[in-house]
Amino acid sequence: MTDGSRNTSFIALSLATALLTLGLIVFGAVVRVTESGLGCGNDWPLCNGTIFPPLDNITAWIEWLHRLFALLIGLLGLVMLALAWRRYRDQDRRVLNMTVLAALLFLVQSGLGAIVVFLDLPPTFVTLHLGVAMLLLGALLGATMLAWYQPRKPYQADTVTSLASINAAFALLIILTGALVRGSGATLACTAWPLCNDGALIPVDEGPLALINMLHRLSVLAMALTMILLQKQIERNRGETLTKRIAQAAGLAYLAQIGLGAMFVISAAGGEWGALHVGLAAAVWGLLVVLVAIERINNESYAHAELRLP
Repeated sequence: MTDGSRNTSFIALSLATALLTLGLIVFGAVVRVTESGLGCGNDWPLCNGTIFPPLDNITAWIEWLHRLFALLIGLLGLVMLALAWRRYRDQDRRVLNMTVLAALLFLVQSGLGAIVVFLDLPPTFVTLHLGVAMLLLGALLGATMLAWYQPRKPYQADTVTSLASINAAFALLIILTGALVRGSGATLACTAWPLCNDGALIPVDEGPLALINMLHRLSVLAMALTMILLQKQIERNRGETLTKRIAQAAGLAYLAQIGLGAMFVISAAGGEWGALHVGLAAAVWGLLVVLVAIERINNESYAHAELRLP
């Protein structure tokens, strides 16, 4: 951008909307661990046939506030869309396109939320609901970075670029398998940690729920290895402080996420650990999306600079 000051309002709004979406994801985890998913019955968008739930129904209020939170994000998203159309349709279509994608994902997310309620929280749709929420968070962060970040010394795609994308994909996979573990009732199918019952790595004799649980844990292990590789490659090949700090924050958040996952098992699925676990998983995903965005913006700037050379 030639004049970043003109875009301050969009950048602030998109970042605020992304952070609120992160908060909504954590709030959604609170809905799950407090078993408030059907606090408003099978009604949507109303709550048990009324606009406001009764004051003495805590689970209904938790679910209703979750919906109200989502409505706020939707309204902010509409303002974002208007600003993006006005300021970026000629300047930088990438920002507008990413904002439109976020709006579409919000509509899908709302539809899945209604389906989840109508169908009494089926695990498959609960998992899809969380997955789309993560994609929405990623799109909002992508729009923010496209509007704000300007490369100082662009570079072409390399091992760091690939590892950033691989880790982001792993982060989303872990979130989805974690949601499947919770939704399928496999949370305590393995009561030991890090291995399953009786020290089994692949508990083929303990039923499908134990296998689902260990699939999630093996995904966590695989990402731990790729995260180590990413950290080493960034230290070796990236001089920009922002990139290093984001990678370090993602690494530390991931370690904390693993620790909270262990506490969730050790505490026999304590609700507070579960909500924090989901929140940190979303934070790791968000940081990696930002890292991928930085890499892609630099790669595109480098390619354009090469094309301009005589």
